[in-house]
Amino acid sequence: MAASGFEGFEKRLELRFFGNDHATSDGRSHGLRLIDSTSLEAVLRAVQCTIVSSVGNRFFDSYVLSESSLFIYPSKVIIKTCGTTKLLKSVRPLVALAGSLGLSARSCRYTRGSFIFREAQPFPHTSFRDEVAYLEDSLPATLCFRKASIMHSKVGSHSWHVFTACDPTSPAADGRRDPDDLFTVEVCMTELGRSQSRKFFQDPGRAGEFTGDTAGKAMTAATSIDQINPDALICDFAFEPCGYSMNGIEGDRYSTIHVTPEDGFSYASYEFVGSVYDHRDDIVGVLRKVGQIFRPTTMSVSVTSVGNDSWSWIAGALEPLGLKRRSCDSDDFPETGMVVFQTFTAARRK
Repeated sequence: MAASGFEGFEKRLELRFFGNDHATSDGRSHGLRLIDSTSLEAVLRAVQCTIVSSVGNRFFDSYVLSESSLFIYPSKVIIKTCGTTKLLKSVRPLVALAGSLGLSARSCRYTRGSFIFREAQPFPHTSFRDEVAYLEDSLPATLCFRKASIMHSKVGSHSWHVFTACDPTSPAADGRRDPDDLFTVEVCMTELGRSQSRKFFQDPGRAGEFTGDTAGKAMTAATSIDQINPDALICDFAFEPCGYSMNGIEGDRYSTIHVTPEDGFSYASYEFVGSVYDHRDDIVGVLRKVGQIFRPTTMSVSVTSVGNDSWSWIAGALEPLGLKRRSCDSDDFPETGMVVFQTFTAARRK
């Protein structure tokens, strides 16, 4: 933790691979899911975090970490970490582990917001320039289509940093996308409503009565997080004396929430993936529920999509909550598609 407070803004890394998918006799692909626990723990030690809870289904494995989340599919891995973790230290070992399973790197996407406590970040997260240089040195040379961009907001220091790289010769680099990947929504919220933030503190008078798992379940129910997507299987965890993380899984989709509730640097994030087959009203409803649960003063929403206008729905979802769009920026990235970054602020504290 920084001397001034805990860094809530996460760093997010997504690596995709192609090649031998290790299909079993029942037709299921395992690929990266075959990485053994010892190797996985070694990667996380390099990042400086640990696994605190996990759940999985036939499509992927989901891990709640001491700092955010990890998702492992047969051919892709998504890892988000907050605080002063060294997320990019995972790139080389993950690529090497994938190689040992007969998989080759297909693409990389790295995203993050603007750190609240930038001076506390360790190398290579000391600046976006340093992060990009580290990624370019760490990734295989085959990922030669590379682009880095910062999308700026008119609100304070809120900016969105994106780096992508891809192999133009890989089987999936010709514009065809997986149905679960038509868009990814990453939401960052700061200055949470105080009454909402208090729900993510454990009662000091009842210390020892709850485990991280049981306290997490209580927070999930008390905040109605379990109603954002009622059909999802939720794996949640509460930290002492405060803080909360949740991964939700439903079929081959995931959602995740992380909360740092302390006054002065309160922060919450929400992320989910969707497809063109999702009903627009459902997605709008999800974003409204998130805004109602956290009541942030500032809410930034990044949508990454290919051939989909889902980003245009965001304002319609949030403006009824009193959140006004203050800025909108966009950029196009090789293989990833269009990234649209919008920032909203509340007219007054809720």
